[in-house]
Amino acid sequence: MVYGAGTSVLTRRRLFGLCGALATALSLGPGVSWAQSTRVATLFQGATDSAVALGLRPCGVVESWSEKPVYRYLRPALAGVPSLGLETQPSLEDLALLAPDLIVASRFRHGRIAPLLQQLCPVVMLEEVFEFKQTLLALGTAAGREADATALLQAWQARIAYLREALQRHYGAQWPPTVAILDVRADHLRSYLPDSFAGRVLSELGFAWPVASQGSAAPSIKLTSRESLPVVEAEVFFVFLRADQTAVQRNYASLLEHPLWQRLSAPRRGQVWRVDGVAWSLGGGILAANRLLDDIERVLAAQGVG
Repeated sequence: MVYGAGTSVLTRRRLFGLCGALATALSLGPGVSWAQSTRVATLFQGATDSAVALGLRPCGVVESWSEKPVYRYLRPALAGVPSLGLETQPSLEDLALLAPDLIVASRFRHGRIAPLLQQLCPVVMLEEVFEFKQTLLALGTAAGREADATALLQAWQARIAYLREALQRHYGAQWPPTVAILDVRADHLRSYLPDSFAGRVLSELGFAWPVASQGSAAPSIKLTSRESLPVVEAEVFFVFLRADQTAVQRNYASLLEHPLWQRLSAPRRGQVWRVDGVAWSLGGGILAANRLLDDIERVLAAQGVG
């Protein structure tokens, strides 16, 4: 059982005592709305993003994957909010001391500690961390802000429809082009597939996927050698660098100079676009998804599309 970094036997005893004192064991079931929930603790990035989108100030959040302790785009809303540690191993004692009245977690990350979370207060347990629409609706329902969540999703659908039409006009007979989402790291390249966070958004916009990217349930594939580059052959590349590190920059510069890269369709067509990795891969919520669409709009503007 995972209890959180540095949790001793004594700490666990204190934790269970706090659990009993704070709340009875209860899990949020289908159709149950906790409209009075004001102290919401979020245990994954998409939940934190969704809470901010709904106008909620979490009582505690987990540390971001980069731009620590929280992503820059969320800092104004989260200034002063306590950290609960790592998303993969949140501190349950710190969580108990915050006395939340609602916890938003993910079965993917927190399934093993779900019984402990449920001793603290009601828990919204999402299946995945990047299903941003489900996260938004579940949190909105639980916190009594279902109308706000619905309005955000309606605005999302309207924006998707607008951008899809703009893309169709721009590409004309070439619509839809095939697309690849490339994450450059220090020692390898990762290609995100249709079932990833960004992949689902691009699919909503109508982009096509190369045959090599279709049919996989995995969110990404890892390319460890330059000889694997033909796997990501596509007409449009969206590229981000995982970290602002010299090794990552060096790897990307080397990639751009490689003959196999230069033979791919997107580089030959001048259709390689740098985008924000936090929005495209790490944020996981409705606000991050809209920042992804901001990048798409910037690409269209750069190509002279009004």
